[in-house]
Amino acid sequence: MTTSENPTETAAPARPTADRAKIAGALLRYRVMAWATGLWLLLLTVEIIAKYGFGVHTPSWIAVVHGWVYFVYLFTAADLGLKVRWPYPRLIGTLLAGTIPLLSFFIEHRNAQQVKRDFQL
Repeated sequence: MTTSENPTETAAPARPTADRAKIAGALLRYRVMAWATGLWLLLLTVEIIAKYGFGVHTPSWIAVVHGWVYFVYLFTAADLGLKVRWPYPRLIGTLLAGTIPLLSFFIEHRNAQQVKRDFQL
């Protein structure tokens, strides 16, 4: 009896090439935005420490830039999460990773490894 004749054995369906290409593009966008968000958040943290801890006059545009970069990160992370069908707690955790210094780097690395492994990218 071959695998196709045995209904109890099911192979994991292979993802079509178009889906893998879309996931690869979404992964690249997510990774770029995760790093950009993390770097701007670190800069914002330094700015806040300098401003409120040491009374140094700092530029106010750093917070604005981080806010917009984080906004784009939300869309790219949600796009990837929906394409690879992450469970909602993981998706929400990934979205919140851009609000805690250094966390976006670790979450990005873990998510990228899993997506590459799961979709053979």
